[in-house]
Amino acid sequence: MIEAGWDLAIGHGNGPQLGFTMRRSEVAYRAEGVPAQPMDISLALTQAEVGYALQQNLQNELHKRGIKKQVATLLAQTLVEEDDTAYRQIGSKPIGSFLKEDEAKRLAGEWGWNVAEDAGRGWRRVVPSPFPKKILEIDTIRTLVNAGVITITAGGGGIPVIDDEGDGQHVGIPGAVDKDYAASLLAQELKADLFVVSTAVEKVAINFGRHNQTWFDKMTLSEAKKYLAEGVHFARGSMAPKVHAIVWYLENGGKEAVITNPENIGNALKRKTGTWFVHDRAKKIVVLKSIPSKKARKTTTKSKAG
Repeated sequence: MIEAGWDLAIGHGNGPQLGFTMRRSEVAYRAEGVPAQPMDISLALTQAEVGYALQQNLQNELHKRGIKKQVATLLAQTLVEEDDTAYRQIGSKPIGSFLKEDEAKRLAGEWGWNVAEDAGRGWRRVVPSPFPKKILEIDTIRTLVNAGVITITAGGGGIPVIDDEGDGQHVGIPGAVDKDYAASLLAQELKADLFVVSTAVEKVAINFGRHNQTWFDKMTLSEAKKYLAEGVHFARGSMAPKVHAIVWYLENGGKEAVITNPENIGNALKRKTGTWFVHDRAKKIVVLKSIPSKKARKTTTKSKAG
């Protein structure tokens, strides 16, 4: 994408790393009395950790290809609501390792975790996942992107914070914002021309894993909303938040989006693969005026999509 001339803002997940960091902190607390880290601090650490790995490797690859571009990682805080419904649930955001059910339940009893099955892939620890309202550093991010700096930011959904007294003074709060929603918000606020969701599959399917599985080259906004509403096509902890994030992006001024795997991004940009999400287009309507006689001239009016 960089070689093709795109300016990029890059988000990323950190679910496994967040779980590992919190686990290390909990073990150190029990074993040696080392003060445990709050979840927002663990999120900050992992946002920097993954950002560092992406930044360094991307810089090395650009240098190898002779591309003179700067790469920067910017820690981002994401504004959420303290009364978000996520804080009245046991948790919906999976973090840490995949576990067998008996092991997950044993650890839950021993450490006070909430655990849940994750999209048929195993059991994991789950934490609250509040919805993002604003990325506090968006003006700085926009400045960097507009200057041509490849900007890695809002990693792991950003660090969730609240405006405690409504006076612009922010404090961290436990929870992990979904990375897809945070990336969607980032794309909206930057008015991005394209929202790319890079994941483990080349295309999106409905009825996944069933005899009537159907892969999509293109999916309209109304189709995406329909399949989401049916609740059986996209796994809650896997594809569902990605499609939800794209719907949110398109509904708030986004142009188009694509889901594919990393190795196919180049082909997807050439429209050769991936699932492209686009706005609905109105059907062409032909209106014929009444014709008073055979000698009268026919007039056709077409209503075109905007």
